[in-house]
Amino acid sequence: MQSLSLKQARRVALAAQGFTRARPATVDRRHLRRLLNHTQLLQIDSVNVLQRAQYLPGWSRLGAYSTALLDRMAYKDRELFEYWGHEASLMPVEMQPLFRWRMQRAAAGDGTWGGIARLARDNATVVEQVYAMLRDQGPATAGELAAEAKRAKDNWGWNWTLEKTALEYLFWSGRVAARERRNFERVYDITERVLPEHILSVPTPSEEEAHRELLVRAARACGVGTAGDLADYFRIRTPQARPRIAELVEAGRLAEITVEGWRQPAYVLPDVVVPRTTPTRSLLVPFDPLIWERDRTHRLFEFFYRIEIYVPAHKRQHGYYVLPFLLGDALVARVDLKSDRQARVLRVVAAWCEPHAPADTAEELATELRELAEWLGLDDVAVAPRGDLAPALTAALRVPARR
Repeated sequence: MQSLSLKQARRVALAAQGFTRARPATVDRRHLRRLLNHTQLLQIDSVNVLQRAQYLPGWSRLGAYSTALLDRMAYKDRELFEYWGHEASLMPVEMQPLFRWRMQRAAAGDGTWGGIARLARDNATVVEQVYAMLRDQGPATAGELAAEAKRAKDNWGWNWTLEKTALEYLFWSGRVAARERRNFERVYDITERVLPEHILSVPTPSEEEAHRELLVRAARACGVGTAGDLADYFRIRTPQARPRIAELVEAGRLAEITVEGWRQPAYVLPDVVVPRTTPTRSLLVPFDPLIWERDRTHRLFEFFYRIEIYVPAHKRQHGYYVLPFLLGDALVARVDLKSDRQARVLRVVAAWCEPHAPADTAEELATELRELAEWLGLDDVAVAPRGDLAPALTAALRVPARR
């Protein structure tokens, strides 16, 4: 394969992310494992206006499933672990050795947030005190550690900002891990009591070896991507990724190609297959791996997308929590969604149509919204009169759903 048309590239990307499979009637852990094989990770985010970010990629690909099953796989069965993958992420536990280079850098004060690095350098005693509390007293949230320190007879002066930062440093450097989450708050414990022994005993690969493996995994997840796309997937610096990508091409593990309209070379797995069709209908969370790299989203789908959570309300173009709507191999609409849990209503705050959207966009989106509402435990879908798709979507939702 020497080149891909843009339409072929889209189909390769969608297949790589698991969108070309039919949604199963019933989802079990095999489906969730397959989901992680496609995405490699699930990004975690605190915004809960619709549903937690780590749960929505599963909905987009599998349809209705038990989020409790995903939690069990992560925090009871230890099939997954939390760490900084793309951002804060859930990843298959066997990938943990591939991130030890990042942990080692964090321990050395390199590659972490500036405040965390300064803490490790200037307040090493505080870091060790926090670690000792977890080691000796068992798993705890940051708040529980703070309360325990205040109760201690030898109260060493808990400073919320300082000690919370110490916990984050210990997490980043791999000395502590997430045992579970309670109401989304991370419960910390020392790593040896969280991760399985068979993972901890795996030899640590060199940074170069880990980067090569992560870049191959990124290529598998992206389907097709530039060096910058592959590097961004696991937040490897592009200058560090380029020589590793060249080595992978030389070894035959990646192939360099061109994509129609892309100025930079792209990379695929040598055995990549271009699907003939992509019968897809999905809403995509802003943190979905398919679209989280906004420049790639624009190159791949000709869809300009920016999340506007941090934009003042009066300056937002499309809304606070906007999900693109994927139909076939195109992003054809976007909707600003909110779960009104008290009223048990999925609220469409705004709905916008793309210029190339097909005539049945409103009907297809209405079906997806009804199914999403049911999965979220909501009884109805209500559309506000904002956006050029809102009238047609309102009309489509008035038509009884087909059973």
